[in-house]
Amino acid sequence: MNCSTAMRCRFYFAAVCLLAASPSTSRAQADPVADFYRGKTVQILIGVNVGGGYDMEARLIARFIGKHIPGNPTVVAQNMIGAGGIKMANYLYAVAPQGGTAIGMFPNTLIAAQAVGIAGVQYDANRLSWLGSMSTSPLTFGVWHTAGVRSLADARTKEVIAAASNPGAITYTFPRLLNEMLGTKIRVVSGYQGNSTMTLAMERGEAQAVTNSWDSWRATHLHWIRDRKVNLLVQSEPKSDDPELTGVPSIQELARNADDRRVIDLVIAGDAMGKPMAIAPNAPPERVQALRVAYEATLRDPDFIKAAITARTEINAVSGGTLQDIVARVLSTPADLKVRARKIIAE
Repeated sequence: MNCSTAMRCRFYFAAVCLLAASPSTSRAQADPVADFYRGKTVQILIGVNVGGGYDMEARLIARFIGKHIPGNPTVVAQNMIGAGGIKMANYLYAVAPQGGTAIGMFPNTLIAAQAVGIAGVQYDANRLSWLGSMSTSPLTFGVWHTAGVRSLADARTKEVIAAASNPGAITYTFPRLLNEMLGTKIRVVSGYQGNSTMTLAMERGEAQAVTNSWDSWRATHLHWIRDRKVNLLVQSEPKSDDPELTGVPSIQELARNADDRRVIDLVIAGDAMGKPMAIAPNAPPERVQALRVAYEATLRDPDFIKAAITARTEINAVSGGTLQDIVARVLSTPADLKVRARKIIAE
């Protein structure tokens, strides 16, 4: 065999070896997260009724996040209501698939519910992997113009009837918090289902006030605020810089002392979380990270942004890591302050 022939043989042998090795090399370089999600279905469980802000945001995320998750799984949203969201949280924690294909959209009252020991809570929010929140908005307490209450000072001397959903919901808890911390005289009437029924009850004269997020007012009844049909007495922190809320104090800045403020922060902890989403426990860290990256990419997706604008929803995101820190801080509140918070939330 001459030199040229020998070189050609060596070349062919090397090429054959490379081709033979390429499948295993490809497998070694494959993305295990993409391999896991490819062909699977990711379920987003929504712990509240159809039609509200939580439901809308969860379904909006479900429409777009699949293309940003490695492997491009199918994503479906499903409502699982009961016990103010506790049913969904318990299911996500203990029954739903634990590998990273189950996500919950949480009513943001559920962290305080765990902290104060609400009956029926079987989840540990510290063990969930928090994904993110699309937006946050301060809570506000609004009073209909015919009630004759235009300020907190008025609400301390004149009774106001507030429409609310069920005990434990923020619409029930927030006015009770105002009574306890600021000395208002708000009588809470519960049993209304959904924000739209509460605002309608106020408009019809069945009630005089409601607790509502600022983004909800802005999206549905901004003309009421501008026309002074609704007077906003107080908001929560972080305060909005919207001109319509100029001069509206926060409940936190009106706290009498540091302990009162910590009780306030526990009771309305969810306000800082917005409409948070969490992954069922025990998902491998690399899948949690992939889902967090996909969530953030979704919020930057031009098509998603257009859809959010159409839905009149602002994007003011909270990261999964920040949500994890909020949960840990709230659940570490001293026991005596948790007792005080429980009286407001559950008694």
